[in-house]
Amino acid sequence: MTVLQLKYVIAIDEECSMRKAADRLYVSQPGLSSAVRDLENEIGIQIFERVHNGVVTTAAGATFIAYARTVVEQFEGLENRYLYPKTERPTFSVSMQHYTVAVNAFIDTVREYDLPEYQYSIRETQTSEVIEDIKTLRSEIGVIALSDFNKNTFRKIFADASLEFHELFTRDTYVYLRDDHPLANEEEISLNELQDYPCLVFDQGSNTSFYYREEALATYDYKKIISSNERATSMEILLGLNSYAVGTAMLGDSLNASRIKVVKLKENEKLTFGYIIRKGAVLSDMGKTFVSMLGRYSE
Repeated sequence: MTVLQLKYVIAIDEECSMRKAADRLYVSQPGLSSAVRDLENEIGIQIFERVHNGVVTTAAGATFIAYARTVVEQFEGLENRYLYPKTERPTFSVSMQHYTVAVNAFIDTVREYDLPEYQYSIRETQTSEVIEDIKTLRSEIGVIALSDFNKNTFRKIFADASLEFHELFTRDTYVYLRDDHPLANEEEISLNELQDYPCLVFDQGSNTSFYYREEALATYDYKKIISSNERATSMEILLGLNSYAVGTAMLGDSLNASRIKVVKLKENEKLTFGYIIRKGAVLSDMGKTFVSMLGRYSE
């Protein structure tokens, strides 16, 4: 298996055509087909299914190509850093659960450096993907919160994946409500009082285990649940319905934050915020700055 072969299958997957991929790569179509066939024989799976108007990536092939992209990105990063250092742009990448404070810390970090050229990325995604991004070096830092319920489980998951969790701060549990919600003016609310209103949670894809929930009190028997995969979508639902979300009262400068009331929740379960990195990894200067910025939001 070679990096060149990985680049070949990525191009074919993007073009959905051997001919178009061959033209893009400046190689002959028979040579490209032969290289892919050799790779398929080596790894023991069929990456592409040939159809009358091109090729279709198989399910097994799609999984392989996802890993191939990560390898190629890392290889090209090595080339840029050590073979073509003059053309390298500063890079920094963060993956995170759906927390506004992590976005604000990222913004603060970019402003702090104010470089003329760079290539940064921030991925707000599911818990399992945050972990996978750090395992595969797609991101340098993963921002994650652990509840009293799942803390021990995740520490084992991190250890098994050769990751380190670094604790930053702990927060109590609150409820987010629209400012004209019937319970918005209460000083404290119980989940029992909220049972007739929809509870908003973040979708965790195929990881339906309570352990992967970002929110505290994941095992509570909620009567009505609405799940989404974006903070903006959740915010619109919160403003459009008499719904609520369990959080940590750290809205920061998020969109429409002024229209949200934060009320203390009687059933308190603390969330411990921190970040994960590869075991033994040394943070870049920008990574250290990001962690410092994130820690400022502990109050």
